[in-house]
Amino acid sequence: MVFLKAFIVGGLICVIGQILMDKTKLTPGRILVFYVITGVVLGALGIFEPLEKFAGAGATVPLLGFGATLAKGTKEAIAQDGWMGILTGPLTAGAGGIMAAVLAGLIMSFFTKPKAK
Repeated sequence: MVFLKAFIVGGLICVIGQILMDKTKLTPGRILVFYVITGVVLGALGIFEPLEKFAGAGATVPLLGFGATLAKGTKEAIAQDGWMGILTGPLTAGAGGIMAAVLAGLIMSFFTKPKAK
């Protein structure tokens, strides 16, 4: 049942993105930023956590989860370090995911050749 919930929620997130690409003039980059900002807002308002408990990876793996992680890290850092946490919280919370993306990009660069357009 956990897999079904994750599949449905993650699939709905993808369907919304596809509809935005098909029906609006938004570029994929803007849609990605929209998802991250939506995750930050949902995380800051406390709405994302129940969704995360319900859907698991179906909610946390997409960009909404990254945005919610940034909001959660900011809240925790502000509670611990005061206003300086606004600057340090998102970076600390998202460091693992950011490092994984950079490392994956570096590894892939060893196996592929860039093509000029």
